[in-house]
Amino acid sequence: MNSAESAALALDCKERGWLKAEKYEDADLVLLNTCSVRLTAEKRALGRIAHYAGIKKKQKRPLALVVAGCMAQRLKESLKEKYPQVDYVIGTSQRSIFPLILEAVENGSCSEILIPEMNEKPVFSFSDSLLEDGQFRSFIPIMHGCNNFCSYCIVPYVRGREVSRDPDNIAREIRIVAERGVREITLLGQNVNSYNWESDAGSKNFSALLKFLAREAAKNGINWIRFLSANPGNFSSETVETLAENKVFCRHIHLPVQHGSNSVLKAMNRGYTAERFLELTGEIRAAMPEVSLSTDILVGFPGETEEDLDRTLKLMEEVKFLYSYMYHFNPREGTKAYDLPGRIDDEVKKERLSRVINLQKKHTKEILKGRIGSTETVLIEGISRKNADELITRTERDEMVAVPGSKNLIGSFARLTLSSLKGNTFRAQHLESI
Repeated sequence: MNSAESAALALDCKERGWLKAEKYEDADLVLLNTCSVRLTAEKRALGRIAHYAGIKKKQKRPLALVVAGCMAQRLKESLKEKYPQVDYVIGTSQRSIFPLILEAVENGSCSEILIPEMNEKPVFSFSDSLLEDGQFRSFIPIMHGCNNFCSYCIVPYVRGREVSRDPDNIAREIRIVAERGVREITLLGQNVNSYNWESDAGSKNFSALLKFLAREAAKNGINWIRFLSANPGNFSSETVETLAENKVFCRHIHLPVQHGSNSVLKAMNRGYTAERFLELTGEIRAAMPEVSLSTDILVGFPGETEEDLDRTLKLMEEVKFLYSYMYHFNPREGTKAYDLPGRIDDEVKKERLSRVINLQKKHTKEILKGRIGSTETVLIEGISRKNADELITRTERDEMVAVPGSKNLIGSFARLTLSSLKGNTFRAQHLESI
Protein backbone atom coordinates (compact mmCIF):
# COMPACT_ATOMS: atom_id res chain seq x y z
CA MET A 1 0.00 0.00 0.00
CA ASN A 2 2.84 2.39 0.81
CA SER A 3 4.43 1.65 -2.56
CA ALA A 4 1.12 2.25 -4.36
CA GLU A 5 0.50 5.56 -2.59
CA SER A 6 4.08 6.66 -3.23
CA ALA A 7 3.45 6.02 -6.92
CA ALA A 8 0.31 8.18 -6.74
CA LEU A 9 2.25 11.04 -5.15
CA ALA A 10 4.98 10.68 -7.78
CA LEU A 11 2.28 10.86 -10.45
CA ASP A 12 1.06 14.15 -8.95
CA CYS A 13 4.60 15.48 -9.40
CA LYS A 14 4.88 14.22 -12.95
CA GLU A 15 1.53 15.73 -13.97
CA ARG A 16 2.83 19.15 -12.90
CA GLY A 17 6.04 18.71 -14.91
CA TRP A 18 8.34 17.69 -12.04
CA LEU A 19 11.26 15.33 -12.69
CA LYS A 20 13.10 13.00 -10.31
CA ALA A 21 16.42 14.46 -9.16
CA GLU A 22 19.50 12.33 -9.76
CA LYS A 23 20.89 13.37 -6.36
CA TYR A 24 19.50 15.26 -3.39
CA GLU A 25 21.83 18.23 -3.93
CA ASP A 26 19.81 19.01 -7.07
CA ALA A 27 16.38 18.51 -5.51
CA ASP A 28 13.82 21.27 -4.94
CA LEU A 29 11.67 18.94 -2.86
CA VAL A 30 12.18 15.79 -0.77
CA LEU A 31 9.04 13.76 -0.06
CA LEU A 32 9.10 11.01 2.57
CA ASN A 33 6.01 8.78 2.48
CA THR A 34 5.95 6.92 5.79
CA CYS A 35 4.49 3.73 7.26
CA SER A 36 3.45 3.04 10.85
CA VAL A 37 2.63 -0.68 10.76
CA ARG A 38 5.92 -1.61 12.45
CA LEU A 39 7.91 0.43 14.95
CA THR A 40 11.07 -0.32 12.96
CA ALA A 41 9.52 1.37 9.90
CA GLU A 42 8.91 4.52 11.95
CA LYS A 43 12.46 4.49 13.28
CA ARG A 44 13.85 4.30 9.75
CA ALA A 45 11.58 7.13 8.62
CA LEU A 46 12.64 9.32 11.55
CA GLY A 47 16.27 8.63 10.67
CA ARG A 48 15.63 9.79 7.09
CA ILE A 49 13.84 12.91 8.30
CA ALA A 50 16.78 13.78 10.56
CA HIS A 51 19.17 13.18 7.64
CA TYR A 52 17.36 15.56 5.28
CA ALA A 53 16.72 18.10 8.03
CA GLY A 54 20.49 18.23 8.55
CA ILE A 55 21.07 18.70 4.81
CA LYS A 56 18.52 21.48 4.69
CA LYS A 57 20.26 23.31 7.53
CA LYS A 58 23.54 23.39 5.61
CA GLN A 59 22.20 23.86 2.10
CA LYS A 60 22.01 27.41 0.77
CA ARG A 61 19.54 26.75 -2.05
CA PRO A 62 15.82 26.27 -1.17
CA LEU A 63 14.70 22.73 -0.37
CA ALA A 64 11.13 21.79 0.58
CA LEU A 65 10.84 18.86 2.99
CA VAL A 66 7.48 17.03 3.08
CA VAL A 67 6.51 14.10 5.31
CA ALA A 68 3.39 12.15 4.31
CA GLY A 69 1.61 8.91 5.18
CA CYS A 70 0.68 6.96 8.29
CA MET A 71 3.44 8.20 10.59
CA ALA A 72 2.57 11.76 9.61
CA GLN A 73 -1.06 11.02 10.52
CA ARG A 74 -0.04 9.54 13.89
CA LEU A 75 2.53 12.14 15.00
CA LYS A 76 0.90 15.16 13.32
CA GLU A 77 2.47 18.54 14.09
CA SER A 78 4.84 17.09 16.73
CA LEU A 79 7.05 16.13 13.77
CA LYS A 80 7.49 19.80 12.85
CA GLU A 81 8.16 20.68 16.47
CA LYS A 82 10.97 18.12 16.63
CA TYR A 83 12.26 18.88 13.12
CA PRO A 84 11.54 22.56 12.27
CA GLN A 85 13.14 22.01 8.86
CA VAL A 86 10.06 19.97 7.83
CA ASP A 87 7.82 22.27 5.79
CA TYR A 88 4.69 20.13 5.49
CA VAL A 89 3.22 17.17 7.35
CA ILE A 90 0.35 15.57 5.45
CA GLY A 91 -1.49 12.58 6.89
CA THR A 92 -3.64 9.97 5.18
CA SER A 93 -6.63 12.34 5.39
CA GLN A 94 -4.81 15.10 3.48
CA ARG A 95 -3.15 13.47 0.48
CA SER A 96 -5.38 15.37 -1.93
CA ILE A 97 -3.73 18.70 -1.01
CA PHE A 98 -0.27 17.57 -2.18
CA PRO A 99 -0.65 19.35 -5.58
CA LEU A 100 -1.20 22.61 -3.66
CA ILE A 101 2.12 22.05 -1.92
CA LEU A 102 3.82 21.52 -5.27
CA GLU A 103 2.30 24.74 -6.55
CA ALA A 104 3.53 26.63 -3.48
CA VAL A 105 7.08 25.31 -3.95
CA GLU A 106 6.99 26.21 -7.65
CA ASN A 107 6.00 29.78 -6.73
CA GLY A 108 8.74 30.06 -4.13
CA SER A 109 6.23 30.33 -1.28
CA CYS A 110 7.16 27.15 0.54
CA SER A 111 5.44 26.78 3.95
CA GLU A 112 3.03 29.62 3.21
CA ILE A 113 -0.09 27.57 2.40
CA LEU A 114 -2.46 26.54 5.15
CA ILE A 115 -3.11 22.81 5.44
CA PRO A 116 -6.49 21.72 6.86
CA GLU A 117 -6.18 20.19 10.30
CA MET A 118 -5.76 16.43 10.30
CA ASN A 119 -8.95 14.58 11.11
CA GLU A 120 -9.02 12.25 14.07
CA LYS A 121 -10.94 9.94 11.72
CA PRO A 122 -9.06 10.24 8.41
CA VAL A 123 -11.11 10.73 5.25
CA PHE A 124 -9.52 8.98 2.28
CA SER A 125 -9.87 9.65 -1.44
CA PHE A 126 -8.71 7.14 -4.03
CA SER A 127 -6.32 8.16 -6.81
CA ASP A 128 -7.37 7.46 -10.40
CA SER A 129 -4.20 5.51 -11.18
CA LEU A 130 -1.03 4.44 -9.37
CA LEU A 131 0.89 3.08 -12.37
CA GLU A 132 4.57 3.94 -12.70
CA ASP A 133 6.06 4.30 -16.17
CA GLY A 134 7.36 1.10 -17.73
CA GLN A 135 5.73 -1.23 -15.21
CA PHE A 136 4.07 -4.49 -16.30
CA ARG A 137 2.54 -5.06 -12.86
CA SER A 138 0.31 -2.63 -11.00
CA PHE A 139 -1.10 -2.20 -7.49
CA ILE A 140 -4.79 -1.26 -7.45
CA PRO A 141 -6.37 -0.25 -4.10
CA ILE A 142 -9.96 -1.45 -3.73
CA MET A 143 -10.56 -0.38 -0.13
CA HIS A 144 -8.88 1.62 2.60
CA GLY A 145 -8.85 1.56 6.39
CA CYS A 146 -9.84 -1.15 8.87
CA ASN A 147 -12.71 -1.73 11.30
CA ASN A 148 -11.19 -4.71 13.12
CA PHE A 149 -9.11 -2.92 15.78
CA CYS A 150 -6.77 -5.80 16.53
CA SER A 151 -5.35 -4.91 19.92
CA TYR A 152 -1.72 -4.69 18.73
CA CYS A 153 -2.36 -2.79 15.49
CA ILE A 154 -2.00 0.94 14.82
CA VAL A 155 -3.61 0.82 11.35
CA PRO A 156 -7.23 1.77 12.26
CA TYR A 157 -5.95 4.83 14.13
CA VAL A 158 -3.87 6.15 11.22
CA ARG A 159 -5.95 4.87 8.29
CA GLY A 160 -9.44 5.33 9.68
CA ARG A 161 -12.52 3.21 9.13
CA GLU A 162 -13.07 1.05 6.08
CA VAL A 163 -13.93 2.80 2.82
CA SER A 164 -14.63 0.73 -0.30
CA ARG A 165 -13.86 2.02 -3.77
CA ASP A 166 -16.45 2.31 -6.55
CA PRO A 167 -16.17 -0.93 -8.60
CA ASP A 168 -16.60 1.01 -11.85
CA ASN A 169 -13.64 3.18 -10.85
CA ILE A 170 -11.57 0.04 -10.18
CA ALA A 171 -12.58 -1.38 -13.58
CA ARG A 172 -11.62 1.91 -15.26
CA GLU A 173 -8.15 1.75 -13.70
CA ILE A 174 -7.75 -1.84 -14.89
CA ARG A 175 -8.51 -0.72 -18.43
CA ILE A 176 -6.02 2.15 -18.14
CA VAL A 177 -3.14 -0.02 -16.88
CA ALA A 178 -3.92 -2.78 -19.39
CA GLU A 179 -3.63 -0.27 -22.23
CA ARG A 180 -0.17 0.63 -20.89
CA GLY A 181 1.07 -2.95 -20.99
CA VAL A 182 0.28 -4.22 -17.47
CA ARG A 183 -0.36 -7.97 -17.32
CA GLU A 184 -0.58 -8.57 -13.56
CA ILE A 185 -2.50 -6.57 -10.96
CA THR A 186 -2.57 -6.82 -7.18
CA LEU A 187 -5.73 -5.65 -5.42
CA LEU A 188 -4.88 -3.83 -2.21
CA GLY A 189 -6.58 -3.13 1.08
CA GLN A 190 -5.80 -3.23 4.78
CA ASN A 191 -8.57 -5.81 5.07
CA VAL A 192 -9.19 -6.53 1.42
CA ASN A 193 -11.89 -9.18 1.77
CA SER A 194 -14.13 -6.91 3.85
CA TYR A 195 -14.77 -4.91 0.68
CA ASN A 196 -18.42 -3.85 0.54
CA TRP A 197 -19.74 -1.33 -1.98
CA GLU A 198 -23.26 0.06 -1.53
CA SER A 199 -24.98 2.22 -4.15
CA ASP A 200 -28.39 2.88 -5.65
CA ALA A 201 -27.50 0.41 -8.42
CA GLY A 202 -26.92 -2.37 -5.89
CA SER A 203 -24.17 -3.74 -3.67
CA LYS A 204 -20.99 -5.77 -4.13
CA ASN A 205 -19.11 -7.77 -1.53
CA PHE A 206 -15.56 -9.06 -2.10
CA SER A 207 -16.66 -12.20 -3.93
CA ALA A 208 -18.95 -10.25 -6.25
CA LEU A 209 -16.16 -7.75 -6.93
CA LEU A 210 -13.76 -10.58 -7.81
CA LYS A 211 -16.24 -12.01 -10.31
CA PHE A 212 -16.72 -8.56 -11.84
CA LEU A 213 -12.97 -7.92 -12.08
CA ALA A 214 -12.29 -11.39 -13.54
CA ARG A 215 -14.54 -10.45 -16.47
CA GLU A 216 -12.81 -7.06 -16.82
CA ALA A 217 -9.39 -8.74 -16.78
CA ALA A 218 -10.41 -11.18 -19.51
CA LYS A 219 -11.66 -8.35 -21.72
CA ASN A 220 -8.53 -6.25 -21.25
CA GLY A 221 -5.67 -8.74 -21.41
CA ILE A 222 -4.81 -8.97 -17.69
CA ASN A 223 -3.41 -12.48 -17.15
CA TRP A 224 -2.99 -12.63 -13.38
CA ILE A 225 -4.75 -11.09 -10.36
CA ARG A 226 -3.42 -11.23 -6.80
CA PHE A 227 -4.72 -9.55 -3.64
CA LEU A 228 -3.33 -8.37 -0.28
CA SER A 229 -4.13 -8.77 2.53
CA ALA A 230 -7.04 -11.02 3.50
CA ASN A 231 -8.30 -11.44 7.05
CA PRO A 232 -9.22 -15.07 7.88
CA GLY A 233 -12.28 -13.88 9.81
CA ASN A 234 -13.78 -12.30 6.66
CA PHE A 235 -12.89 -15.07 4.20
CA SER A 236 -16.15 -16.59 2.96
CA SER A 237 -16.89 -19.90 1.24
CA GLU A 238 -18.32 -17.84 -1.62
CA THR A 239 -14.91 -16.19 -2.08
CA VAL A 240 -13.15 -19.58 -2.10
CA GLU A 241 -15.57 -20.78 -4.79
CA THR A 242 -15.03 -17.64 -6.89
CA LEU A 243 -11.24 -18.00 -6.75
CA ALA A 244 -11.41 -21.68 -7.70
CA GLU A 245 -13.69 -21.01 -10.69
CA ASN A 246 -11.57 -18.20 -12.19
CA LYS A 247 -8.05 -19.12 -13.29
CA VAL A 248 -7.07 -15.45 -13.57
CA PHE A 249 -6.56 -15.45 -9.77
CA CYS A 250 -3.06 -16.61 -8.87
CA ARG A 251 -2.81 -19.79 -6.86
CA HIS A 252 -1.27 -18.09 -3.88
CA ILE A 253 -3.09 -16.60 -0.89
CA HIS A 254 -1.53 -14.62 1.94
CA LEU A 255 -3.64 -15.39 5.01
CA PRO A 256 -2.28 -13.86 8.25
CA VAL A 257 -3.04 -16.22 11.14
CA GLN A 258 -0.89 -14.28 13.70
CA HIS A 259 -1.11 -17.07 16.31
CA GLY A 260 -2.22 -20.64 16.98
CA SER A 261 -3.60 -20.18 20.49
CA ASN A 262 -7.25 -19.24 20.90
CA SER A 263 -6.59 -17.34 24.13
CA VAL A 264 -3.93 -15.22 22.40
CA LEU A 265 -6.13 -14.73 19.31
CA LYS A 266 -8.90 -13.52 21.60
CA ALA A 267 -6.54 -11.10 23.38
CA MET A 268 -5.44 -9.89 19.94
CA ASN A 269 -9.11 -9.35 19.00
CA ARG A 270 -8.63 -11.30 15.78
CA GLY A 271 -12.24 -12.51 15.55
CA TYR A 272 -11.61 -16.18 14.71
CA THR A 273 -10.23 -19.32 16.35
CA ALA A 274 -7.36 -21.59 15.37
CA GLU A 275 -9.95 -24.25 14.53
CA ARG A 276 -11.73 -21.90 12.14
CA PHE A 277 -8.41 -21.02 10.48
CA LEU A 278 -7.62 -24.71 9.93
CA GLU A 279 -11.12 -25.27 8.58
CA LEU A 280 -10.65 -22.37 6.14
CA THR A 281 -7.24 -23.53 4.88
CA GLY A 282 -8.68 -27.01 4.40
CA GLU A 283 -11.56 -25.57 2.39
CA ILE A 284 -9.17 -23.53 0.23
CA ARG A 285 -6.92 -26.50 -0.51
CA ALA A 286 -9.86 -28.77 -1.28
CA ALA A 287 -11.08 -26.24 -3.87
CA MET A 288 -7.59 -25.40 -5.20
CA PRO A 289 -5.14 -28.26 -4.49
CA GLU A 290 -2.36 -26.38 -6.30
CA VAL A 291 -2.57 -23.30 -4.05
CA SER A 292 0.30 -22.08 -1.87
CA LEU A 293 -0.33 -20.29 1.41
CA SER A 294 1.74 -17.75 3.30
CA THR A 295 1.05 -16.01 6.60
CA ASP A 296 2.06 -13.59 9.37
CA ILE A 297 2.99 -14.92 12.82
CA LEU A 298 3.36 -12.72 15.91
CA VAL A 299 5.01 -14.27 18.97
CA GLY A 300 5.65 -12.91 22.45
CA PHE A 301 2.24 -11.25 22.81
CA PRO A 302 1.53 -10.20 26.44
CA GLY A 303 0.45 -13.23 28.46
CA GLU A 304 1.69 -15.77 25.92
CA THR A 305 2.75 -19.06 27.56
CA GLU A 306 4.93 -21.91 26.34
CA GLU A 307 1.71 -23.87 25.74
CA ASP A 308 0.43 -21.02 23.55
CA LEU A 309 3.61 -21.11 21.50
CA ASP A 310 3.34 -24.89 21.15
CA ARG A 311 -0.15 -24.43 19.69
CA THR A 312 1.30 -22.03 17.12
CA LEU A 313 4.00 -24.53 16.16
CA LYS A 314 1.34 -27.25 15.90
CA LEU A 315 -0.80 -25.09 13.61
CA MET A 316 2.25 -24.45 11.42
CA GLU A 317 2.84 -28.21 11.20
CA GLU A 318 -0.75 -28.77 10.11
CA VAL A 319 -0.92 -26.02 7.50
CA LYS A 320 2.69 -25.97 6.22
CA PHE A 321 2.96 -22.44 4.84
CA LEU A 322 5.20 -21.75 1.85
CA TYR A 323 6.63 -18.79 3.77
CA SER A 324 5.79 -16.59 6.74
CA TYR A 325 6.47 -13.05 7.93
CA MET A 326 7.52 -13.70 11.52
CA TYR A 327 8.11 -11.10 14.20
CA HIS A 328 7.87 -10.63 17.94
CA PHE A 329 5.58 -8.24 19.76
CA ASN A 330 6.67 -4.63 20.13
CA PRO A 331 4.24 -2.41 22.05
CA ARG A 332 2.77 0.41 19.95
CA GLU A 333 1.67 3.46 21.89
CA GLY A 334 -1.98 4.17 21.15
CA THR A 335 -3.04 0.53 20.76
CA LYS A 336 -4.95 -1.49 23.37
CA ALA A 337 -2.12 -4.01 23.70
CA TYR A 338 0.25 -1.26 24.81
CA ASP A 339 -1.08 -1.38 28.38
CA LEU A 340 -1.73 -5.12 28.62
CA PRO A 341 -0.11 -6.89 31.59
CA GLY A 342 2.12 -9.93 31.22
CA ARG A 343 4.75 -8.52 28.86
CA ILE A 344 7.30 -11.11 27.78
CA ASP A 345 11.01 -10.56 28.37
CA ASP A 346 12.89 -9.64 25.19
CA GLU A 347 15.22 -12.64 25.40
CA VAL A 348 12.27 -15.01 25.77
CA LYS A 349 10.52 -13.38 22.79
CA LYS A 350 13.62 -13.76 20.64
CA GLU A 351 14.08 -17.41 21.64
CA ARG A 352 10.45 -18.22 20.86
CA LEU A 353 10.67 -16.41 17.56
CA SER A 354 13.78 -18.41 16.61
CA ARG A 355 11.81 -21.65 17.07
CA VAL A 356 9.06 -20.38 14.80
CA ILE A 357 11.60 -19.23 12.18
CA ASN A 358 13.45 -22.56 12.22
CA LEU A 359 10.23 -24.53 11.75
CA GLN A 360 9.18 -22.28 8.87
CA LYS A 361 12.56 -22.72 7.19
CA LYS A 362 12.08 -26.49 7.44
CA HIS A 363 8.62 -26.32 5.86
CA THR A 364 9.74 -23.95 3.09
CA LYS A 365 12.62 -26.23 2.15
CA GLU A 366 10.39 -29.32 2.13
CA ILE A 367 7.73 -27.67 -0.05
CA LEU A 368 10.22 -26.23 -2.53
CA LYS A 369 12.17 -29.50 -2.91
CA GLY A 370 8.90 -31.27 -3.67
CA ARG A 371 8.27 -28.87 -6.55
CA ILE A 372 11.45 -29.70 -8.51
CA GLY A 373 10.56 -31.19 -11.88
CA SER A 374 7.24 -29.37 -12.29
CA THR A 375 6.54 -27.22 -15.36
CA GLU A 376 5.20 -23.76 -14.61
CA THR A 377 4.01 -20.55 -16.22
CA VAL A 378 6.07 -17.59 -14.98
CA LEU A 379 6.07 -13.83 -15.33
CA ILE A 380 9.56 -12.55 -16.17
CA GLU A 381 10.28 -9.72 -13.71
CA GLY A 382 13.81 -8.56 -14.33
CA ILE A 383 17.53 -9.30 -14.51
CA SER A 384 19.11 -11.30 -11.71
CA ARG A 385 21.20 -9.18 -9.36
CA LYS A 386 23.68 -12.06 -9.03
CA ASN A 387 24.06 -12.93 -12.72
CA ALA A 388 23.47 -10.46 -15.55
CA ASP A 389 22.89 -13.36 -17.97
CA GLU A 390 19.95 -14.65 -15.96
CA LEU A 391 16.38 -13.47 -15.56
CA ILE A 392 14.33 -13.55 -12.38
CA THR A 393 10.82 -14.87 -12.83
CA ARG A 394 7.88 -15.63 -10.54
CA THR A 395 5.29 -18.40 -10.59
CA GLU A 396 1.65 -17.79 -9.73
CA ARG A 397 2.36 -19.62 -6.44
CA ASP A 398 4.78 -16.75 -5.59
CA GLU A 399 7.96 -18.79 -6.10
CA MET A 400 11.12 -17.21 -7.56
CA VAL A 401 12.92 -18.88 -10.51
CA ALA A 402 16.25 -17.87 -12.07
CA VAL A 403 16.74 -18.83 -15.73
CA PRO A 404 19.05 -17.80 -18.61
CA GLY A 405 17.40 -15.38 -21.01
CA SER A 406 17.33 -12.02 -22.75
CA LYS A 407 16.25 -8.83 -21.01
CA ASN A 408 13.92 -8.21 -23.96
CA LEU A 409 11.61 -10.82 -22.42
CA ILE A 410 11.05 -8.83 -19.21
CA GLY A 411 7.34 -8.26 -18.65
CA SER A 412 6.23 -11.31 -20.65
CA PHE A 413 4.99 -14.76 -19.67
CA ALA A 414 6.84 -18.00 -20.39
CA ARG A 415 6.91 -21.70 -19.52
CA LEU A 416 9.80 -23.43 -17.80
CA THR A 417 10.63 -26.53 -15.77
CA LEU A 418 11.94 -26.20 -12.21
CA SER A 419 15.22 -28.11 -12.44
CA SER A 420 17.01 -27.39 -9.15
CA LEU A 421 16.97 -25.24 -6.05
CA LYS A 422 19.55 -22.80 -4.65
CA GLY A 423 18.52 -21.35 -1.31
CA ASN A 424 14.83 -20.52 -1.78
CA THR A 425 15.19 -19.72 -5.49
CA PHE A 426 14.50 -22.31 -8.18
CA ARG A 427 16.74 -22.71 -11.20
CA ALA A 428 15.56 -23.56 -14.73
CA GLN A 429 17.56 -24.39 -17.85
CA HIS A 430 15.57 -22.56 -20.51
CA LEU A 431 12.41 -20.57 -21.25
CA GLU A 432 9.62 -21.33 -23.65
CA SER A 433 7.81 -18.15 -24.73
CA ILE A 434 4.02 -18.14 -24.59
